[in-house]
Amino acid sequence: MDKHVKALVGLVLLLLSGCLSGRAWERPPEIYAMRHLAAEAGGDPGLTAEGARQARLLAGWFASRRPPRAIYVSTYKRSRETAAPLAARLRIEPTVYDPSDPEALVGSILRERGPVLVVGHSNTVPEIVERLGGARPAPIAHHEHGDIWRISGSPRAAQKLKLEP
Repeated sequence: MDKHVKALVGLVLLLLSGCLSGRAWERPPEIYAMRHLAAEAGGDPGLTAEGARQARLLAGWFASRRPPRAIYVSTYKRSRETAAPLAARLRIEPTVYDPSDPEALVGSILRERGPVLVVGHSNTVPEIVERLGGARPAPIAHHEHGDIWRISGSPRAAQKLKLEP
């Protein structure tokens, strides 16, 4: 084999090995971001009966989608309870994040392999979606529950989905 061909083949193999082994070449994970479901009133309330029903629906919602390989929940009870049925079904231990540090959350999410679900709050989800590359959603009203933003693609874009029709 000609030395120029050998050099070219070597360069191509080197580039391919870098593509296959380097995280920089990997596609960012598909991410689902949502506000916790309907909760009681108070400082750190749990879900209402309706919110608990919706949380069970969330576990089934992923039956027709690639389920998350990681789940992130805020430090609040309503966030943890929203993800609990899905986490149990998938046998995933949710990762608790600090809702006051969205930069750290986004950094952790982007290191994940595979789909991720983030359960946040009306005042944090719009920023999370934006930081992950989607268009910032409109403010989420107090009574709004069950909207799920799917952030995916290249370039990144957010699609608003519904837990229930």
